[in-house]
Amino acid sequence: MEKSLRISSKIENLRKVERLVDELSAEYNISTDIYGNILIAVLEAANNAILHGNKLEESKIVNIELQIKDDKLTFKIEDEGVGFDYKNVPDPTAPENIENVNGRGIFLMEKLSDKLEFTKNGATVEMEFNLK
Repeated sequence: MEKSLRISSKIENLRKVERLVDELSAEYNISTDIYGNILIAVLEAANNAILHGNKLEESKIVNIELQIKDDKLTFKIEDEGVGFDYKNVPDPTAPENIENVNGRGIFLMEKLSDKLEFTKNGATVEMEFNLK
């Protein structure tokens, strides 16, 4: 099964992303633990794409694709930005970063998904979740 969602780069469009995850969860009877991980990680990725990738430029699109195959759910979130140096993101758990308001999104995506991969210089993130 495959689905996709295209949203303009407005923060309020995160509601559409949440609705997509909710519908998916209901359709596939995803456990509440896994649902929570998926919801937080996917919202973080979409928020990063809107805010950092597309810089809130409403004319730019965030493309979200999902696929369920062999008890694995894969989300691919792509923005139209230039990307970022995803290999050198500050550790939000380091003492000097603990009080920073930003900088936890990638950490959360990594901890909550079963696999995390960046491509296109960081403009695309792919997350995999084991459903069983």
